[in-house]
Amino acid sequence: MNNDIVFLPIRNLSQIIEKKELSPVDVTEFFLSRLEEIGPEYNSVVTVTRNLALVQAQNAEKEILSGDYKGPLHGIPYGAKDLLSTTGGIPTTWGAELFRDRAFDYDATVVTKLREAGAILAAKLAMVELAGGMGYTQPNASLTGPCKNPWGKQSWAGGSSSGSGSAVGCGLVPFAIGSETWGSILSPASNCGISGLRPTYGRVSRHGAMALSWTLDKLGPLALTADDCGLVLEVISGSDPNDPTASGMDYSYSLGNLQQKPKLGILKSALSETSKEISDNFQASLAILNNFADTEEFTFPEYPYKEVIRTIMLGESASAFEEITEKGLAAELTAPEDRFGPYARTMVLAKDYIKALRIRGAIAPIIDTIMSKYDAIVGPTRPTTASSLDEEFRGVTSGNVKDELGAIGNVLGLPAISVPNGFTNGNLPTGIQFLGRPYEENRIMTLANKYQTLTDWHTRHPESLLEKNDLGGESSVL
Repeated sequence: MNNDIVFLPIRNLSQIIEKKELSPVDVTEFFLSRLEEIGPEYNSVVTVTRNLALVQAQNAEKEILSGDYKGPLHGIPYGAKDLLSTTGGIPTTWGAELFRDRAFDYDATVVTKLREAGAILAAKLAMVELAGGMGYTQPNASLTGPCKNPWGKQSWAGGSSSGSGSAVGCGLVPFAIGSETWGSILSPASNCGISGLRPTYGRVSRHGAMALSWTLDKLGPLALTADDCGLVLEVISGSDPNDPTASGMDYSYSLGNLQQKPKLGILKSALSETSKEISDNFQASLAILNNFADTEEFTFPEYPYKEVIRTIMLGESASAFEEITEKGLAAELTAPEDRFGPYARTMVLAKDYIKALRIRGAIAPIIDTIMSKYDAIVGPTRPTTASSLDEEFRGVTSGNVKDELGAIGNVLGLPAISVPNGFTNGNLPTGIQFLGRPYEENRIMTLANKYQTLTDWHTRHPESLLEKNDLGGESSVL
């Protein structure tokens, strides 16, 4: 096997497969071996779907040989966050011990669309139990144990989609599907030194995905580059009769040519809330952005953004997990704090929830008017780098979290993409995010892609994982 494929972007890998220079079966076998041999070291995998993956790879090989090439994901293995339902007896655990052996009899719409595009499901990936809906305060809140960072096993991969971030960052799969309610795609992308796209709310169907917060949950890709994320989004987006919130708007991925200088807004508070190393890397990124864009600092008007999204999320999660709460099933969760967390959520008053929804409706046009002045808002993805595995933290539901861009972007369902923009002195990755207006994924991905053409952060990978490229075998062509 040509080991150079391990950290090869989707577009490059797909070209090799399309030209019949490499078999989908060999590619799949290669990544299955990495999932099985490296995945356990990082607690990033729940189930390796070897049998299913090989059947799908053989089908892809036959289709490509017959001239039925379906597009850039055809023959590409991927991993799905383990809150997406899958058939064939494959467990869907939601990251929780009490659902370790639970399986569904239907596939999530995202899984179906990827299968129809020829992508190969190679693994169900680790996650924080119940996507963090019980209020976890430490990385161990997971069926598989704390998900480890590709850049250091003593650091956390970050967010409830930690397995998706770790798996891509470790080169176990070329891309993965994660979910975000508040930070769970962008955080692991930043922590693990990869790219992650949170689409516009409703851009991607959530049918078959565990519900945490119906008006906040979003599904999206984690991959090596912004371009990779665009290729995946084009496949998984679109309307779905099984999800009335899924947008009927057609989506076609394309990158603009930036003939005119884009204008980028820099949120002042996003700079003041970060650590020095995060700030230094962001300032260096601004110097690069200024080569092709105009930047301008600004402030959003003062509203209780974080309080609004917290209230909505707590109220909706109390309803989503009502059965788990009332049957006392939370006692079987891994993290001690998660065993009583659901009961606190039942204390959210209906009047406070309704008030939060009304405030969200009022601030949406105000924020959109401000954002209409810019092609994107740019800021650090996270105010800090990855935490250590033995470190307790306060999650986004606490009052002291400093994440104004994350709160605004998620409560209003705005698209954002995080790409790598440097490292700390401790060799941990940092990220920069591009936040856009609704349905402007192509615009923010064009900007992120341009940034990546001028930097090489996305091409850097842990040496320890590069040394594990050779898992045996010779490649074969179709």
